[in-house]
Amino acid sequence: MKNLKQIAVVFSLLLAVFFTAEQAVAQSDVMGGVKSAIKAGSSKDLARNFSNVVEITLEGGDATSYSSTQAEFVMKNFFSKNPPADFSISHQGTSDKGQRYAIGSYTSKNGTYTVLVRVKDSKIQSMNFIKD
Repeated sequence: MKNLKQIAVVFSLLLAVFFTAEQAVAQSDVMGGVKSAIKAGSSKDLARNFSNVVEITLEGGDATSYSSTQAEFVMKNFFSKNPPADFSISHQGTSDKGQRYAIGSYTSKNGTYTVLVRVKDSKIQSMNFIKD
């Protein structure tokens, strides 16, 4: 009976570690997908990572919340006006509340932008493109 309890405890701990590691991998996969999509200027690929509602700020304007479908069109318009030359992520982290973020640099033919992407539960919550 004692061995059965020990096995149950060990099994529970292994499951907890597995699910925590799986969530961390999913979060990093999201950032990799975001990086690839922005670098390619693909609003369609970027939209695969959007939450149901995404807050987008472009070029110092006001933050506006969009449905994922609307956000895809907003980003498609942005990429068509500012075609990507390069995108790199310079810093990634996690807030005290568990929200992941990435800060990067987007270079287009029309200028350079500092980009802030916030992710929660493996979905993009907000994106800011700030013209340098």
